[in-house]
Amino acid sequence: MSSLIREAYRYMTLKVLFPWQYKRNSKKPLKEKKAIFLESQLPTLSDSLQVLYDRLEAEGGWELHIHCLRESFVDKGTFIRLAMKCLEDMADAEYVFLCDASRVVSCIHPRWETVITQLWHGCGAFKKFGMSTAELIFGGSRRDYEKYPYYKNLDYVTVSSPEVAWAYEEAMSLKPGSGQIQPIGISRTDVFFQEEFLKKARQKLLDMIPEAEGKRVLLYAPTFRGNVSEAVAPDALDLEEMAEELGDQYLLLIKHHPVIRKRPEIPDGARKFAMDVTESMEIEELLCTCDLCISDYSSLIFEYSLFERPLVFFAYDLEEYGDWRGFYYDYEELTPGPVVRTTGEVIQYIRETEKEFDPERIRAFRNKFMSACDGHATDRLIELVTERRH
Repeated sequence: MSSLIREAYRYMTLKVLFPWQYKRNSKKPLKEKKAIFLESQLPTLSDSLQVLYDRLEAEGGWELHIHCLRESFVDKGTFIRLAMKCLEDMADAEYVFLCDASRVVSCIHPRWETVITQLWHGCGAFKKFGMSTAELIFGGSRRDYEKYPYYKNLDYVTVSSPEVAWAYEEAMSLKPGSGQIQPIGISRTDVFFQEEFLKKARQKLLDMIPEAEGKRVLLYAPTFRGNVSEAVAPDALDLEEMAEELGDQYLLLIKHHPVIRKRPEIPDGARKFAMDVTESMEIEELLCTCDLCISDYSSLIFEYSLFERPLVFFAYDLEEYGDWRGFYYDYEELTPGPVVRTTGEVIQYIRETEKEFDPERIRAFRNKFMSACDGHATDRLIELVTERRH
């Protein structure tokens, strides 16, 4: 698509069609306790959206509607149809919840009675996003972000700790001290404080993989490379080398980012050691059942710190990724575990975990970046948005 056609498409949808659809439907009376759950990219509700949805459904008395727009994964005609349906439904809703960037929500003039809350899909503040990436390789131009914003019309943004408020204000172009940033915790982390969830997750793992009994479970959960619409999974970790060196005592579970369309195959020599559980286990289930996590630039490290278990950072492309995406903090100072570049170094740390692991370092990281996550984030969220209205 040429730049001229792309600009015409964006202008007609985001400046004309979508605002018109919302405005004409917002003349309807507001429906109290009607809540819209908006997923911009994924086909089902994820993370905190699902936790909140389940909670309100169990509470009763709510009218709950789900809209999954799949913006980067469907053709433009389908996206327009889904967005128009969502905006019609949103126009008389008392509450709107989302957990990702949304130009659909940002392009309208919402009615004053509606409370729009951004739950965001990650904890802490790791790799840059939004306006923080303006002029970087990953991002667009500042002028483009200002003309077609992703984070406008937000009444609240929930974050995991007061420490990271500045990063979200920068990324979402929010005014410091406006009250939009709310460090009340992240709903998706509430389950980590529920004994029943922890037991069920462990049992699910053993039912799926009986050989996990008696072995130490490793989790490899990297973020994607490239842009969301063309996301690629990293494949630099040598699974066969790991199987040969660690297979007797360890089991490796692999969880790819949900936007990855084509996942790397596990080589024959590692099939008894490594399993791709991207489709079969949720990330929350994996985080609470694994003994050690291998990641790179994924924000799941913040959630994993709640368990105060070992982390190792396989950052084989650190310089390239940093130039492309950027970080909010110095990477090697932030990470509460060793930063390594080769599979051999990953293996070495795993073997020497008992000697090398520093629980105080993880604990300090948790206290700094996850201080508001205590198992009651959803309670505070519901209280926050309902008090705003009443």
